[in-house]
Amino acid sequence: MRPQIVIALVAGVALGASLVVRSVSSDDESGDESRIRQGFAIAPVPLDLHGKNRALVGLGSYIVNAHAGCADCHSCPTYASGHNPYRGQPKQFNPTNYLAGGVPFGPFTSRNITPDEDTGRPAELTFTQFREVMRHGTDFDHAHPQFGPLLQVMPWPVFQDMTDHDIQAIYAYLRSIPHAEPGNCSGAGEGAP
Repeated sequence: MRPQIVIALVAGVALGASLVVRSVSSDDESGDESRIRQGFAIAPVPLDLHGKNRALVGLGSYIVNAHAGCADCHSCPTYASGHNPYRGQPKQFNPTNYLAGGVPFGPFTSRNITPDEDTGRPAELTFTQFREVMRHGTDFDHAHPQFGPLLQVMPWPVFQDMTDHDIQAIYAYLRSIPHAEPGNCSGAGEGAP
């Protein structure tokens, strides 16, 4: 084989590998456009995108609604009446009490993680506090001092391994949803899991 052909082949392979690496890197940095689109498609409530990073909000919706299962513990009841997938019905989250907390877990009750009406902060937490909750389970409300300073039901030991980018996306999404008030989960209502 002639040296010019070998050089051209090597250059072509190197250029192709560079484009693949750059493409994967760009998708990772942008939050993966397909997950962002899916996040918007599955968001169960209207989103306020004014002044917010659209890509982070979409990715946050994808993480919250397709991966983390936040509505299972933070929506009371989880599903809208007639839309409980565990009963063979088409799935629809309960938009009225979506992520507003109120689900009992023994001595604990899930927190309202919708934006505070005054500050717009999810669960009234700054991003730094929210990241602390996700990474270390810190209970800033000290709601159950008999159990110590850490949240006992939230799966923060799993969430602590998320990237900062994913935690930023979740926070951005929670800032974009409407404020809601807890519903009633005391009985096994139709919308309960």
